[in-house]
Amino acid sequence: MTSSAPLATPKTPTHNLTPRAIRTCGINFNHWYVVASSTEVTDQPYPVTLWKQAIVLFRDQAGQVHTIEDRCPHRQVLLSEGKVVGNHLVCAYHGWEFAADGRCAAIPYLAENQKLPNCQLQIYPVREQDGFIWLFPGEADPETVPLMGLPEWEHLNYIGSFTTIDCPGHYSFLIENLMDMYHGHLHDNYQAWASAQLQALETSATRVDAHYEAQSYYRIDKIWSVSQLFIPVLRQLHPEPLDVSYVYPHWASRLGDDFKIYCLFCPVDETRTRAYLIHFTSLQRFWRLHKLPIAFRRGVKNLLFNAAKGLLDNLVRQDVAMIEQEQAAFNENPQQRGYELNRAIAAVQKLIWQQAQAESEEARSQ
Repeated sequence: MTSSAPLATPKTPTHNLTPRAIRTCGINFNHWYVVASSTEVTDQPYPVTLWKQAIVLFRDQAGQVHTIEDRCPHRQVLLSEGKVVGNHLVCAYHGWEFAADGRCAAIPYLAENQKLPNCQLQIYPVREQDGFIWLFPGEADPETVPLMGLPEWEHLNYIGSFTTIDCPGHYSFLIENLMDMYHGHLHDNYQAWASAQLQALETSATRVDAHYEAQSYYRIDKIWSVSQLFIPVLRQLHPEPLDVSYVYPHWASRLGDDFKIYCLFCPVDETRTRAYLIHFTSLQRFWRLHKLPIAFRRGVKNLLFNAAKGLLDNLVRQDVAMIEQEQAAFNENPQQRGYELNRAIAAVQKLIWQQAQAESEEARSQ
């Protein structure tokens, strides 16, 4: 792990996890995290923070995304306050230039008898895939670590929408919120389900899968039925399976055959979490649509892109308000335990802790 990684946390038995242990633990760096959407990264510096590590993203002249630690080694100021010139990131203070490999490439006032300083900035493996920028901050070989991805992003049978979550709370609060389907009544007319009941729970070293049975408000079986997303009076309850999964460090869900939702995480620190919530509506039932030319179907997909953004924004607003209160309550009394009845939450907390401990053990072994 890089020198900016957090210190190892003392071990705590998973059967006796305290609120402080969960609400302050770090992340396992040896996973792919989403740090930006593709549209956010341009030919100008874009700053992000992934678990206390300041990173700057930018595109070169070919449009390729690069990531470098957001620190000029000269005076330790933020490189993200500079600009991109050609394929170099230029510091705003003295104009030092840095190449995509993290080396100092030029200094405007360098004398003929001086050499460029032998400084090397931290760089990170990065992929641009499915509309987002995925970054790997760990020491493991990123090629051996699966990237979850969004197979529906380019699929012509799915209409996508997304919004950004800026959450004033530890990432454990957000993932617990996403895994706990009993809070549907919070969302008034914005939620897609009601009367959820946990039917089964599966766990492993990298994921928790919770299987609920719920009543869905939507059935996308006619072209006009998409309007149910916006007109509550058209909705009719019917039973649907509701599956939610914590595929560390991200979240995926499926409501029947019509809706898929993902949440891609970028934990900032112990009290801040950034994430992207992505919603897909399926057009699989419309077999006549599938026979139309690809260009037409692509046009329909692009035309309807982000049609559900308003719905997602309202869901996020309500959830974030609750999480902000949870974080404030923890700050006031870190030892206070809640009364939890959903066994999926205990499984999620165990996975969070085990992944954080795996990172700590790897750091100690180096």
